[in-house]
Amino acid sequence: MPLEPSHILSFLGENINNKVNSELIDLLIKRINKLCFEECQIDRIQCTLTPLCTKRFLLKLRIKNGLTLEDLPKFCYSVLKNIFFRYFWGKTIVYRPLDTYLYLVDFLDVIFHGDYRKLNKFIGFKNWEEVLKIFDDRIYNRNENFKYYLTDNYLIFNFDEHVHVIYFEENYVLCNATRENIHSLELLYALCKFYAQLYFPDFSVKLNQSDFVVITSVLPRDVIHKVSNTSIVPENPSKSDDYFWNVFSNDLDAITQFCREIHLKIDEWNGNLEVKLWIDLKTQNYDEYQKHFPLTFKDLLSILKYVKFWYKEFYIYWL
Repeated sequence: MPLEPSHILSFLGENINNKVNSELIDLLIKRINKLCFEECQIDRIQCTLTPLCTKRFLLKLRIKNGLTLEDLPKFCYSVLKNIFFRYFWGKTIVYRPLDTYLYLVDFLDVIFHGDYRKLNKFIGFKNWEEVLKIFDDRIYNRNENFKYYLTDNYLIFNFDEHVHVIYFEENYVLCNATRENIHSLELLYALCKFYAQLYFPDFSVKLNQSDFVVITSVLPRDVIHKVSNTSIVPENPSKSDDYFWNVFSNDLDAITQFCREIHLKIDEWNGNLEVKLWIDLKTQNYDEYQKHFPLTFKDLLSILKYVKFWYKEFYIYWL
């Protein structure tokens, strides 16, 4: 039987000989460097159209681990930046640059070209007053369609349903966040608060015990009381009857795989139905070793899609 990836992972995990592990990893690094600097980007046509690593994930490996531009295959990185530029501005591309990492200054160059040098300087010095002044000028005076949300360690953007996150400490940006993990509770809470502001501002979003986020959706009493008491409904049921008898339970089942807990409760004071979603950094899906899969941006957006629907279809409608 030939050597397989699982054999190497097992060897690295179980071998207590650090020297042997280091030698094995050095071999891997040499192979990666040879692939990047000698085999791929040296052929610019190949590097542009069919890079030797899938969607340039080896650039992500370098950027996420703090390597500078000097440590990257520069032509390959320039192609990545151009692909993101073309995708953002609606031009033809070879592939969609989802979960792409760019250095902060390059992201700002693509998105906010005329102001990118000032923004890079202001963000570096954490001069948020000037940063937000530029953003607000673009939104309100230049009619640019984006929203933003600032925290201590992150700046989140929403452009046409695409999410981009600036990581201040790391000085890079996750662009078109999709399948990447949400690696901190601060970021999870910020994303939930951001989307609440945009799509369900009257619903509660709280950080509970620094361990998880709780989103409380409210389905008004007037909506609940109009739902039929029996599952046998007329041939042309009302929107409420159709949803709560035929769809609601399936939606809760779909959310369950991503939430730590789901609580349904009738508020004794006003008769509203509260749906509390408890979310942390892990899903309820498991790998082959019975470890929880981490929560991704796509997972979270799947949850928030239902909250947005409840707000729009039932809460706002009955105000």
